[in-house]
Amino acid sequence: MARRPDGRAVTGARPGLRWLLAWLLLFGCAVAQAQPKPEPAAASHEDRARASWQAGYLFHQLGNYERAIEFYRESIAAHPTAEAHTFLGWSLSHQGKLEDAIAECRIAIQIDPDFGNPYNDIGVYLIDLGRAREAIEWLNKAAVAKRYCCYQFPHFNLGRVLLLEGKPEEAKLSFERALKYDPQYLPALMGLEYIRQQGLKGL
Repeated sequence: MARRPDGRAVTGARPGLRWLLAWLLLFGCAVAQAQPKPEPAAASHEDRARASWQAGYLFHQLGNYERAIEFYRESIAAHPTAEAHTFLGWSLSHQGKLEDAIAECRIAIQIDPDFGNPYNDIGVYLIDLGRAREAIEWLNKAAVAKRYCCYQFPHFNLGRVLLLEGKPEEAKLSFERALKYDPQYLPALMGLEYIRQQGLKGL
């Protein structure tokens, strides 16, 4: 029994017709293969920026800050976002470049004033620079930002500043506010425990 080029049997046809059918099928396959294939759609600037940001985040988590910085800069080059500038600052801070980190956060705020992360991060960097009093303004802005996942962070950091200023009662309130957003947030729990163990006024 004759078979078509695709392996299926040809039945009920004369031998000459069988060959004709076979050649027509082969011709059809060849034409189909010769047709130009549509090119995959090029990734948008936003897609490339997002992919680079994700790669930067991964390298940061792995402790490879140099590679993280490279990817965050690639993300910014493709499409600047508040997130990319903020996280670039985060990686720079791990290299001890706190002033550069603050500068990146300021750019992030210009791009999206509603994004809470850069306000909190500036506050943290100022605390690390020994300028805790300057941090308060930024932490208060983070605490009321419209777009923020983690309001417990600025409240906890405000508590840190208040402890440094010798104000345990106010620090206690800030730690408690942090716990309203995340009852299991360990740094705030440790802050309250520190006040308790020190016998500081406020508990």
